[in-house]
Amino acid sequence: MSDFPTTARVVIIGGGAVGVSSLYHLAKMGWTDCVLLEKNELTAGSTWHAAGNCPNFSTSWAVLNMQRYSLEMYRTLAQDVDYPMNYHVTGALRLGHTKERRMEFERVMSMGRYQGLELEMLSPDEAKKMYPFLETHDLQGILWDPMDGDIDPAQLTQAMAKGARDLGANIQRFCPATGVSKNDAGEWVVHTDKGDITCEYVVNAAGYYAQRVGEWFKPFGGRTVPLAVMSHQYFLTEEIPEIAKWTKENGRKLPMIRDVDSSYYLRQDKNGLNLGPYERNCKAHWITPDDPMPEDFSFQLYPDDLERLEWYIEDAMGRVPVLGTAGVGRNINGPIPYAPDGLPMIGPMPGVKNAFEAHSFTFGIVQGGGAGKTLAEWIVEGQTEWDMWAVDPRRYTDYTDNDYCIAKALETYGHEYAMHFPHHEWPAGRDKKHSAAHDQILAQGGVMGAYNGWERANWFAKEGDDTSEASTETWDREGPWTIRVKEEVENVRDNVGVLDLCGFSRFALSGAGAAEWLRGRIAGALPKAGRMNLGYFPDARGRILTEMSIIRHAEDDFTLITAAAAQWHDYEVLWRAGLPDGVTLTDKTREVSTLIVTGPKSRALFEAMDTQADLSLGWLTHQDATVAGIACRLVRVSFAGELGWEIHAPVADIPALYKAVLAAGAKPFGMFALNSMRIEKGYRAWKGDLSTDYSLFEGGLGRFVKLDKPQDFPGKAALMNEQQQGSKKRFITLKIDAGPCDAPYMSTLSHDGEVVGETTSGDWGYRVGASIALGMVRADLAVPGTELEVDIYGERCRAVVQEDQPLWDPDNERLRA
Repeated sequence: MSDFPTTARVVIIGGGAVGVSSLYHLAKMGWTDCVLLEKNELTAGSTWHAAGNCPNFSTSWAVLNMQRYSLEMYRTLAQDVDYPMNYHVTGALRLGHTKERRMEFERVMSMGRYQGLELEMLSPDEAKKMYPFLETHDLQGILWDPMDGDIDPAQLTQAMAKGARDLGANIQRFCPATGVSKNDAGEWVVHTDKGDITCEYVVNAAGYYAQRVGEWFKPFGGRTVPLAVMSHQYFLTEEIPEIAKWTKENGRKLPMIRDVDSSYYLRQDKNGLNLGPYERNCKAHWITPDDPMPEDFSFQLYPDDLERLEWYIEDAMGRVPVLGTAGVGRNINGPIPYAPDGLPMIGPMPGVKNAFEAHSFTFGIVQGGGAGKTLAEWIVEGQTEWDMWAVDPRRYTDYTDNDYCIAKALETYGHEYAMHFPHHEWPAGRDKKHSAAHDQILAQGGVMGAYNGWERANWFAKEGDDTSEASTETWDREGPWTIRVKEEVENVRDNVGVLDLCGFSRFALSGAGAAEWLRGRIAGALPKAGRMNLGYFPDARGRILTEMSIIRHAEDDFTLITAAAAQWHDYEVLWRAGLPDGVTLTDKTREVSTLIVTGPKSRALFEAMDTQADLSLGWLTHQDATVAGIACRLVRVSFAGELGWEIHAPVADIPALYKAVLAAGAKPFGMFALNSMRIEKGYRAWKGDLSTDYSLFEGGLGRFVKLDKPQDFPGKAALMNEQQQGSKKRFITLKIDAGPCDAPYMSTLSHDGEVVGETTSGDWGYRVGASIALGMVRADLAVPGTELEVDIYGERCRAVVQEDQPLWDPDNERLRA
C-alpha cells in the first residue's frame, strides 16, 4: 500500500476514454499530481464495447470543434506517447435521401470549412466509385469526409494512459471510489477501499455510473445527474468474399457509410461489415425497480435483442446488398449513457465548488480527446478555449426529473441522426414548468416552446392553422406561423402587444458592500437607485461570460435578471466569485414573473387601466406601481424596441394581470415575434451573439466597458491590451439577399472567396422587410457598405454590412417616446 497516493491535486473517478483523456490533458498542462480511480480495469464501462467510430461531423459548433481536435490528436498520438494503435482513416460517406438532408450537409460542410475540414458533396457516381457495393439511385445528397474513420477504443485509452503515466500522473486500477467528504480545511476527501485521497478537485467521469457518483455530492450542493442508460446494439458479420477481394486489390478498407435518414452506420470490420442502428423502438435499462443498476457491470453486455433491428437490417441490405450474403458473426448489446439532448456534460458540477463533470458521452471515443482538453482547461484555467455551453452541465436545471430524462433519452436515441429545424419543438418531456397564465395562453391559441423547461408561446395560431409537428420540419422561414408572426409584429409596431415571459432568471443581491462587489465583477458602471442598465461580466480574457439586467433599488439592493437558460450558469457566475460577508444572493426565478407590454399605444393602455404610476418616467427607469388594482413593479424597457414596460409581479398575480392587459386591448405575441424584433434592434442573445468566443470589444459592447474605473474587474488587463492593439473581429449587422431561409447560428461569412467571419443569429425582420443577421467579421471588413457572402444551407447569399446602429428606429425615438 506504500505506493497508494493519499493526496493529489485532482482525483478523477472513472477510467474510460474520457476520464483517461482528462488525466492525460491535465498532465500535459503541467498538473501531474493527479490520480485516476477505476473500479475495474481501464475501459471496463462503455469504452470496451464501443464501436470506435471517429466522425468529424456535428451540427453543434462546440462539438464539431471537440471532435475535430480529437481526430487531429489521434493521428499523432501513437508517435507522441510511443504506443501502437489501430487507427484507420478510411473516410466516410454520409447519405441523404431528401432535399432537407442535403441542406443540413451543406451547412455542416460550410462550418467544417471554417474549422479547416475538407468536407465535400459528392455525386452518386463519385460515391459509387469509392464504394462499389453501394446503391445510390434514390439519394439526394452525399457528404464526404476524408478524415473520418475508426479507432480501437481500448488501445486509444491505453495510449493516453501511458502518456499520462509518463508525465507523472497516477492511475489506480481495481480501486473503486466509494464516496466523498470534506475535511475541516474544506478539501475534498475521496474514499476508496485502499484508503482516502485528499485533493483540491474531484471529477465525475463515471460514464453510465455518473448519476450514482453524483449522489455523493448532494450534501455539498449537488443535484441528481440528468441521464438515462440506453441499450445500443451493433453486430459484426462473418467474412464477405467480395469485400475481402476489394480490400486486397485496393490495399485499404472501404469508407464508412452513415445512412442517416434510415438511422444506421455501416463500416468494414476486418473483411466483414459492422452494422449499428439507432432504432426508434429503442430501450432504456436500469430504470425500474425490477431492473436495478448492478453494482458492477464491468465488461458485461445485455442479452441480444436483434428483433428490434429487423427493419434496419433489411434497409441496410437494400443499400449494400452484399451485407445480406453473410451471417451474423457477433452481436454487441451494451449500455451507453444519454443526457436528455444526447450531448455530454463537461464542466463545473452545478452547485458544488471544486467539482467537475465529464460524463454522459454517447460518442465518447471520438469526443474523448476534445473532452479531456476541455475538462483540463476548466480545472486549470477556469475557462475553455472554445465556448462550450452546448455541453455545460448547467444547461439543465430543476426540471430534469427521472421521467424527463427517460423520455428525452428515448426520443434522442431514436432520432440520433435527426435534423434540428429552427421552428421545430421536440415533443417528449414537455410541460415541466408552466406560467401561472398557461391556460389563458393556450386559450388564445398559443403554440408552445420549451425554454429551460418553461412553456412559452412561440406564436399564436388561429382556427384552421396547421400546428402539427410535421409542418415545422423545414429549414425555410415560411410556415403556418409566418402570417401570424407578421401580424404579431405589426400589432406591436402599431398598437400594443403582451408577452408572458415566464422563467426569466432573477436573482436578489443585497447587503452592505453589494454595490462595490458588483462593480468589481462587471466591466461597466452601476445604475443609480430607481434606474437599470445592462451589466457585462467578462472572463479573465475579457470575453463575454454573461449579460445581466441590473435593477437598482437602493445603495446595496439589486435585482439581477438574465436569460431563462442561464439560470444556473449565471447564479454561479455570482456565487463562485465569492460573496463578501453580509451580502446575500437569492434565486427568485420561481417567485416573480414578467409580462412584456409594448407598442406605441402601451402608455394609453396603462392609463385606461387606471394604473397608479408615473408613466412619464423615462427609459430604463423602474417604480412600484398598481396595475388593475394589483401591486407590481413597472420597468421601462422593451426587448422589442418599442415604447413599453415590463410588469414584474408575484407569480400568483400574473393570471389576473394578463387577463386585465388583454381586456384593455393588448394582443398576445410570442417568442418568434420577439426574436425578429430584437434582431432588428441589434439586441444580442446569450450564447449566440454573446459568448466566450468573443471579447466585449469584439462584441460591440465598448460603451459598457469603463477601463478608467478603479475596480480591477476580471479581464480588465486583457481589454486594456485589446484597446491598445485593436480588435481582430468586429460585431456587425447584415442585410442579406436571402432565399427561402434565414442565416442560422455560425453561418460562414466570406469575402473574395476567403472565410472572414460568421453569423451569430439571424431572422426575418418584419418591420424592415429584410433578412437580417448579426455576426462577427474580420475588423477591416466591418465597414458599412462592405459586401460579403453568407453561406445559408449551401446557398451563397449577398450580405451587406450596415451602419453600427439599429435597423429599426436607429435613434431609439419610439423606445424613448
